[in-house]
Amino acid sequence: MAIYSGRVDLDLRLVRYFTVVAEHGNFGRAATALHLAQPSLSRQIQRLEDQLGVRLLDRTPQGSSLTDAGRVFLSHAQALLHTAEQATRAAKAADPPRAITIGYVEGLVITPAVQALRRRHPDARIRTRHLAWNATHALPERRVDALIARRPLPFPTDHLRVRTLYREPRVLVVPVMHRLAGKESADLGELADEELVACKNTPTIWSTPRPVGDRPAPPGPAIEDSFEDKLELIATGHSVAILPAGDRRATVRDDIALVPLDGIEPCEVVLVTRAHDPNPLIKALKDATLSHLTG
Repeated sequence: MAIYSGRVDLDLRLVRYFTVVAEHGNFGRAATALHLAQPSLSRQIQRLEDQLGVRLLDRTPQGSSLTDAGRVFLSHAQALLHTAEQATRAAKAADPPRAITIGYVEGLVITPAVQALRRRHPDARIRTRHLAWNATHALPERRVDALIARRPLPFPTDHLRVRTLYREPRVLVVPVMHRLAGKESADLGELADEELVACKNTPTIWSTPRPVGDRPAPPGPAIEDSFEDKLELIATGHSVAILPAGDRRATVRDDIALVPLDGIEPCEVVLVTRAHDPNPLIKALKDATLSHLTG
């Protein structure tokens, strides 16, 4: 960093080196404090003296001492460094580090986009927040700055901006003993004997539980039931479900099979932000998600 003063460009790095040498009164100790080699430090001080056109230090075998010019310059150098530090703090305070909190729902992986955003903006504070399906109101409630989710969205979008990132196919989720398990693909028409109920606020479709052998049908999924509770209905043969293909939460179970499903519209993964949000990281996030998130 250089400051222009009259006809002299002062390198603040050299000025700081000089103040450290003056403080220690010895080039060797100053070089150690600055993590520099002593010959390199001596050359840097010589450069400063050449810039100023005066000798600042007398070198002796016993150490170094300030010349008259050095003593005069030292007080101004310390004030100059203090002023530069104050200017730096004031500038940073006027333009605080950029920040963004990105919410995302269960069953989505947003890591590639977040990594790309962090690479492009290493000084920004970039946080992610995993949200349950019924917690996506975090965006309109301003607990997150952006939301990556699947349609349908469980809140009005009048004052929001919704961008489609990609469309993903759907899969049929069945118990491993189901007649369709193991097929390369299934068609929606093959589920004519199932009573399918689409969720209002998620892209998941569940079937109404049915009896299995002499076991009666259990109650259908309730809104407060967890995803794992609903998988239990499938694993025991009482139900099936249709999920987005990117939702891999059911794959952890050996008693459940996933079958690609034809004859049904794919679902949309979207980026949702507040309209007219001035945060410059919003556009950067949009570019990162469009480039790095695919179905």
